[in-house]
Formats: sequence, C-alpha cells, structure tokens
Amino acid sequence: MNPDIAYRIGRAYAEYLNPGQVIVGRDVRLQSASLAAAVSDGLLDGGAGVLDIGLCGTEEIYFQTFHRGSGGGIMVTASHNPMDYNGMKLVRQDSRPISGDTGLYEIRALAEQNIFQEKPVRGVLAKDDNKQEYIQHLLSYIDINALQSLKVVANAGNGCAGPVMDLLTRHLPINLVRIHFEPDGSFPHGIPNPLLPENRNVTSEAVIRHQADIGIAWDGDFDRCFFFDEKGRFIEGYYLVGLMAEVLLEKTPGAGIIHDPRLTWNTIDLVTQKGGVPIQSKTGHAFIKERMRCENAIYGGEMSAHHYFRDFAYCDSGMIPWLLIVERLSKTGQPLSVMVDERMRAFPCSGEINFVVDNTGAILNRIRNYFAADHPDIDETDGLSFTFPAWRFNLRSSNTEPLLRLNVETRADEVYLRDRVSEIKKVIEGNF
Repeated sequence: MNPDIAYRIGRAYAEYLNPGQVIVGRDVRLQSASLAAAVSDGLLDGGAGVLDIGLCGTEEIYFQTFHRGSGGGIMVTASHNPMDYNGMKLVRQDSRPISGDTGLYEIRALAEQNIFQEKPVRGVLAKDDNKQEYIQHLLSYIDINALQSLKVVANAGNGCAGPVMDLLTRHLPINLVRIHFEPDGSFPHGIPNPLLPENRNVTSEAVIRHQADIGIAWDGDFDRCFFFDEKGRFIEGYYLVGLMAEVLLEKTPGAGIIHDPRLTWNTIDLVTQKGGVPIQSKTGHAFIKERMRCENAIYGGEMSAHHYFRDFAYCDSGMIPWLLIVERLSKTGQPLSVMVDERMRAFPCSGEINFVVDNTGAILNRIRNYFAADHPDIDETDGLSFTFPAWRFNLRSSNTEPLLRLNVETRADEVYLRDRVSEIKKVIEGNF
C-alpha cells in the first residue's frame, strides 16, 4: 500500500459506486495521513465529494456514513497489524460493507487497470473532525443516571481510542485510569493488539494496582474491545458475547441474536434463557452484518471481540460494549468475575488454537473420517462443526493465512476439554 495505489483505489471507488460524498478517516499509523490524502485525491478526481474527519476509529467512519446519509466511507487503517502494514476498510451507503461479493474485486480490477473516465467537475473537499454527535449517539445506549462511580482502567495502546474516551468520560461519573492514551504511530509500547498475551500484562497489572472495577483495552482502530475483570484476569471474548446478548435482551425482549459457529453453546443457552432467538452466521463482519439485516437482529457477536449493534447500522463498535458492561456492573452491583465465572464453568472452552498446515482440505477430510464412527452432528456453515452430546468443536481455514483454527468446548468438564483438544491435535498432526 502506497500513495499511488491509494489514489487508484479512490478513483476506482468513485467510478464503481458514483457515491456522491464519501467520509474519509485514518488511524494514527505513520503512513496513514499520506494514504488518506491520496485516496481523497482519487475520489475528488473521480467526481466524488470528500468529508475528511481526520484521526478517528473505524466505527467513526461507520457512524458518520450512516448518520450523514453519505454515499460511502473509507477508513485508512491496519488495526492491530505490524508497524509496516496499512490498508483500508471500505463501506457503501448505510455503512454496508464492501466485500468480495459486493464490489471489492470490481474496485480492485479498476484500480489495477488504472484507466478512468475523465470527470468534467472535480469533487469538493470538506473537513469536519467534530465528534459531538457521535459521542451523543454512544451515550444513548445507556442510562447515565444509573452509573455508579466505578474505577475503570483503560488502555488505548497509543491508538485512536484515547481522545474518544476523554470525550465520553466527561459525561460519566466513572474514575478513569488512563494508559497509553496519546495517539502515537511509532507505537512506543508495542502494536495495540490485546489478543497477544504479552500485551495484556500492563492492563492486568494496572487493574490490580489501582483496585479497579474493570479493565478495558482496544486495538489500534478500536473496532474491538477487550475486557479484564476486577482481578486483572483477561476474559475470553466468547463469554462477552453471551453477556452482551443478555444485557441487550433485557432492553429488547425477544430479539434475534447473531453468533458465529466457532463457540456457541454458552451463547445459545443464555439467549434462550432470556427469551431471545439465537441465529448462527458464518464468521466475518460482512456475513454477520448481512445476517443481522436479514433477521433485524438487535446484536451480533464474535468471539474475536467484534460486537455489532442494530442501532449502529448493524456495524461493530469498540465503545458501545464497555458502556453497556459498566452500566451492568452499576445496576447489579456484581463484579465482572461473578458475571462470567458461572458461564465459564458451565461451558469451558479452549480458546482459538492455530495450526500451520500445508493442505487444509486434506486435514479437514482426515478429521471427518476420524470422527465418522461417533456419528456427530455435522454443520458446515463455516469450516466443520462437529457436535457430540458432551462436547463440540469447530475447525476452519483462515481466510488470509495458511492456518487451521480450532475451537473446542464441553459441558462443565475442563479435564474432558483438555483431552479432546489433545486428541484433535494428534489427528491434525497425523500422530493418531
């Protein structure tokens, strides 16, 4: 990704979609400003208008696109990827994702050809980095008067979350402990990716040191939100999906809840208990958002810490989740550990285990043959999901890397969980 390619993408986007005005924003990475300027030039030369909202999170592009009724949005970001990476997230009107099925490949082909129609009039560039309407929208998800004066550790990882947190917390009674709030594209404390265990210690230790009620951390463009309980323990995203569904079903009884196939039992159990409708979708934001629209689901969640909300144009947000959880802590008086411990005991899980492989198809067939005699219930919504009376697992290929991703869960039996993970590993590695 470089300015020439970014310019071509802007031209191709404008020619393919004829979008009118496009919202453009960028993360804090050192190359992002020049790439945002280049993609904006391409849009303008393609006859589209550009509203540049400057440094922001991906969800701000989503918000401004649907809130302003714009024809589309482009976010320049590499999120949690290494220093020298960069890229773009593209949406069309109503913040609908542009995926391989909805124009991404066509835009790529136009950019590669680099032959564009000349426009008689260049688009108009405007700038507006005011976040107040976005902040007010976020606050609409909670009852501010119900909040207690909780102590919250927040680790922005020198990404884009810090300025938004400062704006939000002006309206809230919480006591905020700030970590790495200054946006800094050199990432002096490491790439903001809380999924890496080595990146969690600073947040965990701060929760314990400050005797905080909860800890929160984000990736660079804060479209994902990660939680630590009052003991400093990192909470697997899977259990947050169930908790978030529970919170939202109390606000909107009987609603649909979308989940992915990797880990499901806890979510299905909680949603059913609360009178909601659990609905499975293929993993990935484009699939989740499409299914949510089809079902008019109030919420969708992935174990990877993406949380999607109907009132946020079915898009993912890294700010709405922590607001809802802080409201929940305030209303119940229960710590986060109590909210998740029972669920973790009822449905223990392996977390995602990755295997570097040469031939994913051959291994999936090997798995299918190995377990065939046990007559599992097999679902192929996304990879292979095998369900047995006491346990289940999902094994799927990565969309971007030569990896197989394994997730296993059982019913209230951690020893059995470890045994089943060990068994599947042996089959994958050919040692059975």
